Amino acid sequence: MNILLVYPTYPDTFWSFKYALKFISKKASLPPLGLLTVSAMLPAAWKRKLIDMNVEKLKDKDILWADYVFISGMSIQKESAKSVISRCASLGVPVIAGGPMFTAGHEEFEEVAYFVLNEAEITLPQFLDDLEKGQPKRVYTTDLWADITKTPVPDWDLLKMNKYASMNIQYSRGCPFDCEFCNITVLYGRRPRTKDKEQLLAELESLHARGWKGGIFLVDDNFIGNKAKLKNETLPAVTEWMKSRKYPFPLFSEVSINLADDEELMSMMARAGFDTVFVGIESPHEESLVECSKFQNKNRDLTACVQKIQQFGMEVQGGFIVGFDSDPASIFDRLVAFIQESGIVTAMVGLLNAPPGTKLYQRMLQENRLLRATTGDNTDFSINFIPKMDHDALLEGYRRIVKTIYSPKQHYARIKQFLKNYQPAQERVFHMQFSHLKAAVKSVYRLGIFGRERFYYWRLFFWSLFRKPRLLPLAITLSIYGHHFRRIFRQHELFLQ
Repeated sequence: MNILLVYPTYPDTFWSFKYALKFISKKASLPPLGLLTVSAMLPAAWKRKLIDMNVEKLKDKDILWADYVFISGMSIQKESAKSVISRCASLGVPVIAGGPMFTAGHEEFEEVAYFVLNEAEITLPQFLDDLEKGQPKRVYTTDLWADITKTPVPDWDLLKMNKYASMNIQYSRGCPFDCEFCNITVLYGRRPRTKDKEQLLAELESLHARGWKGGIFLVDDNFIGNKAKLKNETLPAVTEWMKSRKYPFPLFSEVSINLADDEELMSMMARAGFDTVFVGIESPHEESLVECSKFQNKNRDLTACVQKIQQFGMEVQGGFIVGFDSDPASIFDRLVAFIQESGIVTAMVGLLNAPPGTKLYQRMLQENRLLRATTGDNTDFSINFIPKMDHDALLEGYRRIVKTIYSPKQHYARIKQFLKNYQPAQERVFHMQFSHLKAAVKSVYRLGIFGRERFYYWRLFFWSLFRKPRLLPLAITLSIYGHHFRRIFRQHELFLQ
């Protein structure tokens, strides 16, 4: 068999980091981990080729080479995925589809020959057995959860690593919480399932052996879902491995805010090489947190929690949402004030949307408030249900938040406040790479000379140089992020006009 694995185009969003990637001459933030893992599950004798359309073009000759095309993706990639599927159909090459987008709504894709849904560890072997017998079914699905201790190391040999800013691996699936708007528990359950420490070390070693020196994103839904195993087994093993190799790459992942309650865990994560965590904060308004069942964020000083995590050596990136039924008219100014006060530089603010399969989707359906399918991008000024707040007022308030927090004045003020509070772990070693130097030079040219923010850029540059010289590379990186966010925001505004 000749198998072509295709990852559709990811559109320009806050998360794409498109304009930031240009500073380091990279094409994409992360590789398609799902497809690389599926590739490792295929028969060894089959020939495999990967086309990530975010880093290279998909050509007809690539499709015609294949006996089957495997495709995966998220809902935000739907338009590109449908185009790929149509191309394959017109060329007579059958498509096998799986992953979150197809699991959530495979009925939309009529031209797909076979669907291998839910978790591939369970459904892919079933499909391959039937395919060998010449009797494949069109849809393979399951309500069981996979044993991910059997999941193989991703097939990194398919990848053009130099095209990516970071690599990604997975340690666990599932989240113990059950937020109304989130579909993670639908896809992966509420009981966190984890890999063994030997598996995690094998995946780290596989990247290290291939010479990777950038960051690694652990794509877990909630990395600290099983704290006991992290403390007793996983983090001590990772720390020992990282120390023995002089901390070859920084680690980052997604966690819940209750990380701030556990000083031992924060210290262990920092010692293991974690320097960034993404936290779903959503809202500083208690009633909105109750509405969406974000109970882990209730009854706490969220600003103090964020700053405590940063003091333990991990930058906090934050996710925020407006559009809850409980949001008052003051939520926009209140959210801006919270973001500025907390020092969350990378603050992803989006409009509430109801993805299929979530409790929010079911509630909106019952209340006859659903309008359309979600785009998968909650930062594009779209909302797929009728909000309680006036629609125009909600959009204008959202626009004001993003325009304010990513204005040069506010963005650079947050960088400085964060750097004052941030205490990076002493154990880690900074490995200077050519891409870092290239980014610094480009930032001077694009932001410091020709950028509208040049006054703020140079003030931060020299403050960091003399007050926090060790953090100067981070200051430049965060400056570049702001440039990206402003460009994306202007694109969305122009589209609306």
